[in-house]
Amino acid sequence: MGEIATSNRQITLFYSSNSTRAKKTLAYAKAEGIPIQEVDILKTKLTGTQIAEIADRLNIKIKDLINQDHPAYKSKFERQDFSSEDWIKLIQHHPDIMKQPIAIRGEISILVETPSDIIKI
Repeated sequence: MGEIATSNRQITLFYSSNSTRAKKTLAYAKAEGIPIQEVDILKTKLTGTQIAEIADRLNIKIKDLINQDHPAYKSKFERQDFSSEDWIKLIQHHPDIMKQPIAIRGEISILVETPSDIIKI
């Protein structure tokens, strides 16, 4: 069992409060009456275990959680190939570069591409 508590009755949404897509996703979910547990990654520091678990749930590598096209990533870092631990530290110190929003309900996890994706889970 992982560190992230999940339920089939509500969606846990990991998001950045600076993200327009995340704001629209939250608004869409609330309009649809979907119970949401919000985790703003800019206000709540994720643990290394949580970051690794999110990547595992999405069936991707930890480095693939990084939005390498994000302006903050481009301005501070060059495209690199770090170890998993280094990618985790990068996300912890610069959460704005993590791909998001990420929705988890029970055993289902998705990277939300459009706000209406939230009803897929």
